[in-house]
Amino acid sequence: MLKSFDELTQKVKNMENKNVVIAAAHTDTALEAALIVKREGLANCVLVGDKAYISEYLDKNAPELRGDFQIVDTGKDLAEAAKVSVALVKQGEGDLILKGKCDTGTLLKAVLDKEKGLRTGSIMSDVLVYETPEKLVLMGDGGFIPLPDIKEKISIIKNCVSVAHSLDNPNPKVALLTHSEKVSEKIPSTVDAALITRMNARGQITGCTIDGPLAFDNAVSKHAAELKGIISDVAGDADILIVPNIEAGNIFGKALTYYCHYRVAHVIMGAQVPILIASRADDAETKMLSIVLGIISA
Repeated sequence: MLKSFDELTQKVKNMENKNVVIAAAHTDTALEAALIVKREGLANCVLVGDKAYISEYLDKNAPELRGDFQIVDTGKDLAEAAKVSVALVKQGEGDLILKGKCDTGTLLKAVLDKEKGLRTGSIMSDVLVYETPEKLVLMGDGGFIPLPDIKEKISIIKNCVSVAHSLDNPNPKVALLTHSEKVSEKIPSTVDAALITRMNARGQITGCTIDGPLAFDNAVSKHAAELKGIISDVAGDADILIVPNIEAGNIFGKALTYYCHYRVAHVIMGAQVPILIASRADDAETKMLSIVLGIISA
């Protein structure tokens, strides 16, 4: 299994370059990310947005690379940039989409358009990957499905497992997080976790090993699991953390960045191509790492 973003980046360098379409690319962090992946030989970028702004940025910061980028002018119209970006992918000119200046809702509206979008019939969900000192850990879903039912949770698991397989982990350990290991009818997430764990044991969910419900400490700390007498192949060594709702996932994901200062990357799986919705507040490195993650997941 790939243990770090550096290992992931090196693997992508050895792959054939893919085309990243940046929707509303007229923002400095997205353009800086585009320059990084170009200089590192990781990908080619199609810059969709305000051509005047994009051209001025490239002329100032990388005049030697000015001719290496395809620029599609949609002016400052963010919705138009999202629509054109999706259309480019539909035409086979892009392998994944990175959100630039446009907000997530605007991009996803174009992605989910029933006639012109990138639907597959599968449930889409956000997969976060974060880098601990020991390994890369995945989390879902902190950015797409507000309050997933059991069917949606299974799809979230499958999307995370698909990314884990791309990271060379053939059988990731999946922890279904709640507040406790005890199943209670008053707390639906514990019931869902127990049912999904049973489905995995019966071979209804494959490609991974699942256990839950588990509290966070017992999912990631062998010491905590041993103290509580939890016997599990997953406890203390989880590769994937499944949170009960978007609130838990969003708070957890931002804590990783702002308190732990871990490097992170996001990818939405379930569409025809990976969709990258790094926050507009994320720095260029996070957007670059999201591109690398998207390439490996494509």
